[in-house]
Amino acid sequence: SPSGNVHGMPLACCIGQGPRALTRIYGYAPKVGAGNVALIGVREVDQLEKPHVRNSGVRAFTMRDIDERGLRAIMEDAIQIASAGTGGFHVSLDMDAVDPREAPGVGTPVRGGITYREAHLAMEIICDSRNMTSMEVVEVNPVIDEANRTAVLAVELVMSAMGKRIL
Repeated sequence: SPSGNVHGMPLACCIGQGPRALTRIYGYAPKVGAGNVALIGVREVDQLEKPHVRNSGVRAFTMRDIDERGLRAIMEDAIQIASAGTGGFHVSLDMDAVDPREAPGVGTPVRGGITYREAHLAMEIICDSRNMTSMEVVEVNPVIDEANRTAVLAVELVMSAMGKRIL
C-alpha cells in the first residue's frame, strides 16, 4: 500500500487489485466481484487511495450519503448490491466506522462516524435480510480502548446481526 495502511489491502486483493502473489491465491481472481462490494459509513480515505476506490467498481456510501438519504435506504441499497447474483454476503464490521465517542478503541479513529443507534439498526437490517452468510469484526484495539467499551459494543453489534432484539 502506498499509504502504508495495509488494512485496506485484503479487500483490494479480493477484488483482484494488488500484487499477483496475493490476488491469484488458489489460481483465480477476483475472489469477489467489485460490483458486489458496498462500503458503508466512509468518512476518510487516503489521498493516494481515492482514485483506486473511485475506479474499482466498489460502491462507497459516505457519511454524507447516510445523512442525506438515511441509514435504512443506504442499507437496503448495500444489501441489494452485495446480494445481486450471489448466494449471500459476508459482513466485515470495521469498528472504525463507528464514531470514536462510542468506539474509542480503534486503530484510526475519525470523528463523525456511525452512532450507536445507527450501528445497531444496520446490523438489524442485515439480519432481517436473511442473506448474511458470514461475519467478521475488525479494528478493535483493546490496548487503547476505554474500559473495554469498543469490544463490548462489537459483541452487541454481532448479537444484533445474529438476531438479538429488544422484544
